[in-house]
Amino acid sequence: MKCVAIIQARMGSTRLPGKVLKTIEGKTIIDIIISRLKKAKQLDKIVVATTTKKKDNKLIEHLIKKKIDFYRGSENDVLDRFHKAAKKFEADIIVRVTADCPLVDASIVDKFIKKLKQQKVDYVTNTLPPSYPDGLDVEVFTFKTLSKINKLANKLQRQNGGVILAYIRENKFFFNYINIICPIKNLRNLRITLDYKDDFELIKKIIKHFKNNSNFNWKQIVQFSKNNRLLFKNNNGLDHDMIDFKRSKNVWKKAKKFIPSGNMLMSKNPDRFLPGMWPTYFNKTKGCNVWTLENKKLIDFSLMGVGTNILGYSRKEVDNAVMKVVKKGNLSTLNCPEEVELAEKLIELHPWSQMVKFARTGGEANSIAVRIARSSTSRQKIAFCGYHGWHDWYISANIKSSKNLDEHLLQGLNPTGVPKELKNTSFPFKYGDINGLKKIIRDHNIGIIKMEVCRNTAPDIKFLKAVRELASKKNIILIFDECTSGFRENLGGLHLKVKINPDMLILGKALGNGYAITAVLGKKEIMECSKKTFISSTFWTERIGPTAALKTIEVMHKIKSWKTINEYGNYLRKGWIKLSNKHELDISILGIPSLSKFLFKSKKNLEYKTFITQEMLKKNFLASNTVYVCTEHKKSLIDEYLFNLDKIFKTLAECDNGRNIDDLLENKKSSSSFKRLN
Repeated sequence: MKCVAIIQARMGSTRLPGKVLKTIEGKTIIDIIISRLKKAKQLDKIVVATTTKKKDNKLIEHLIKKKIDFYRGSENDVLDRFHKAAKKFEADIIVRVTADCPLVDASIVDKFIKKLKQQKVDYVTNTLPPSYPDGLDVEVFTFKTLSKINKLANKLQRQNGGVILAYIRENKFFFNYINIICPIKNLRNLRITLDYKDDFELIKKIIKHFKNNSNFNWKQIVQFSKNNRLLFKNNNGLDHDMIDFKRSKNVWKKAKKFIPSGNMLMSKNPDRFLPGMWPTYFNKTKGCNVWTLENKKLIDFSLMGVGTNILGYSRKEVDNAVMKVVKKGNLSTLNCPEEVELAEKLIELHPWSQMVKFARTGGEANSIAVRIARSSTSRQKIAFCGYHGWHDWYISANIKSSKNLDEHLLQGLNPTGVPKELKNTSFPFKYGDINGLKKIIRDHNIGIIKMEVCRNTAPDIKFLKAVRELASKKNIILIFDECTSGFRENLGGLHLKVKINPDMLILGKALGNGYAITAVLGKKEIMECSKKTFISSTFWTERIGPTAALKTIEVMHKIKSWKTINEYGNYLRKGWIKLSNKHELDISILGIPSLSKFLFKSKKNLEYKTFITQEMLKKNFLASNTVYVCTEHKKSLIDEYLFNLDKIFKTLAECDNGRNIDDLLENKKSSSSFKRLN
């Protein structure tokens, strides 16, 4: 069986351009890799796979001069390039090596090839999960396995440099694979990979140290690192070069000049993530990936459109349905029939309701619900629990005291611009506190109770039943705001799962999978009272929102999306618990599985959160301490996220034991975001 090592290399490295031809002790990086691979006794051939781009001509010239075999293929379709290279050189067994690993070890390569032959498996690696030092990653697989992946991988997967590993991670049950664990424990944080300038300087020092020993192996490097800890300190565990989103920064600077507060949604303000360093603006999206204005691809392990995209970004079926109706026309003098179809579908999902009103935003829907409820009752005052938007009826709670919304929205929120006459019309109560709610009802002649079913904890069924009974007994209209929780644990509102029905319901966010559509459902006798007041808006009649909602519901029903996101959410939370136990970090986990969040039980929680965002961004993740899970957050991606978080938790554990977290922050700490009471 012919065994071929294929080195994946190109001149267009984003972080360290031209690194493959950088020289150390008179040898280029590509020469160093090849010379180390030549020591592998199990290898029959070594080739380089690069691209047809003009910038790689210089690399080709060097390879020709050195009489090194090569293959040139597509820059974007990495998998196709790799497959054709293997086919050209008639490989039966392939060893994949990247230009990031100049210190690749021949003994590891030989060991893995032997293991593949002896066990007759499809794939052998040390990266599922990784345990060797970063930079000694090796993959060995059969040509048959490579051909199978080449046939099945989709367009997006094919662009990934590590597509073979990523594909096998996602489809473990379809391959016979072996993951080799490093015989020396706790070495993954040892970084001898080549990604940044600092890495190059470190590798230069390692090679210089061993210049009289051309056969130095990975164990000798480990010993060298132990004897020279300060030399390795800057590289180990974490990357230290932050991506510079210059274009985004310039746009944000301009935005603050022309747009009050810079943007339209508080939750997307960059200061709430990473002041001065957050990418802020996007160019395109797909799955759970976001491309910045600089065309940098990032994996969204954060808010996923602030909870809108349960099916992932740019879901093909939803987008196609929308584009189809856009071509026919989005808005006219006449009404779109899709809104009737959507109303019928929502009532079918929520049989306790009989009528529906549509809007395009959550704040609008909340205000519509309040207006209709107030038109249905002579008692205008509202008891509320949770977050319900920005409108006057809600913010008026802070006219009496600036602290009323502290645990619902923001501390000390100023109700400037809200008429003072609205004082004492809205009263907050705490989730789970039925006696507190009873007191408000007793003292203030409440006509409406408005609340989220859950947020930071699982639904308290006993409490919800007590609220329902109290509302029915006192003839109070009960409104459930499920803008966020809707469609996350079932197909519809979470209240259906706990079998407690409101009088009115608000759905939004995920209803259109990123397209603007919200709905207010209710009992007929209440909803018809909207005729007594005035609720009307031109763009509530456009066609895109209802079309997107119909297709989103159809896809959710077909793939049982709520089951998937809860499975992934629970998998993620188990990972958080495992890491916190491993590093002895005291955290609390909040939310339902698909809306998960963790907090550090530390006075430095905000600094810790900022550090996570800072370091994860270096690993191409949009992340903090909150993850809104979608169907595209595959377990392989969660594993990659947790692997990077492991390194960060290790550093935070050091901060718990005396290291100064402020010294690690490269800019200001993030500002606190608004809270959810539930």
